[in-house]
Amino acid sequence: MASIVIIGGGPAGLSAAIYAARANMQAVVLYQNGGALEKTEKIENYFGFEQAISGPELLARGRAQAARLGAHLVQAEVTGVEYAETGFQVHTTAGNYAADAVILATGAPRAVPKIEGVAAFEGRGVSYCAICDAFFYRGKAVAVLGNGEYALEEARVLLPVAGAVTLLTNGAEAPAVLPEGLAVDTRPVRAVAGGETVEKAEFADGGALAVSGVFLAYGTAGSAELARKLGAETEGTRVRVDERMATNVPGLFAAGDCTGGLLQVARAVADGAQAGLSAVKFVRDAK
Repeated sequence: MASIVIIGGGPAGLSAAIYAARANMQAVVLYQNGGALEKTEKIENYFGFEQAISGPELLARGRAQAARLGAHLVQAEVTGVEYAETGFQVHTTAGNYAADAVILATGAPRAVPKIEGVAAFEGRGVSYCAICDAFFYRGKAVAVLGNGEYALEEARVLLPVAGAVTLLTNGAEAPAVLPEGLAVDTRPVRAVAGGETVEKAEFADGGALAVSGVFLAYGTAGSAELARKLGAETEGTRVRVDERMATNVPGLFAAGDCTGGLLQVARAVADGAQAGLSAVKFVRDAK
């Protein structure tokens, strides 16, 4: 059976799963949490509910509906997506999943840490994609800013290429298990500094680490980060899609808040439905 993997378990992702499952596709929903909806106390503007409903209750109903229709829901962190021999391979903390099509629906991104110089050096030593930019740092010292599985996955990509890789946890505790060869510095980061390009990471205690590049992998990989790794077009933190919720990468779709626009449940559900139907059509046409 053809497989459609949906990354994100909010209203957009669950809606996509419902439509994919009803089309007799193997729909897999990979999610960490319910995103913004899970934190919403009361919803009064969603069609069909005479009385207000809480975000967690609406989310629970959506999950139950998707599961009843045959979708497989897996709570795990997605650390990367790459092309496979046929389709895609989605890497998670719970194993890898093969997919004929992928739908990104992780919601709007979290704020990145406010570190001086990060925005100023974007494209000049600050990167959000190790797979995209590791080549430019062959034999050079680089740093990865983050402390979760996403940051470790970025470090694994860089280790065989860069001269030295240091994980900057920005004051957080270092992961218990580290890839061989990865250095760690847990000091809070004050700034990314340099001249024309990045030259160092400066710490709050006055110290510094000489690096040619800083890769941001703070928190978990969002839709824009995953899209960039596959060559999909983005605008800032927004994934660019057409009216079918398709990206410029065949088989890759996006839905909901990660595409920008009206950040409302009704819009996310509609986007998810369209993405699900478009993914189904793509898979069927490819067979």
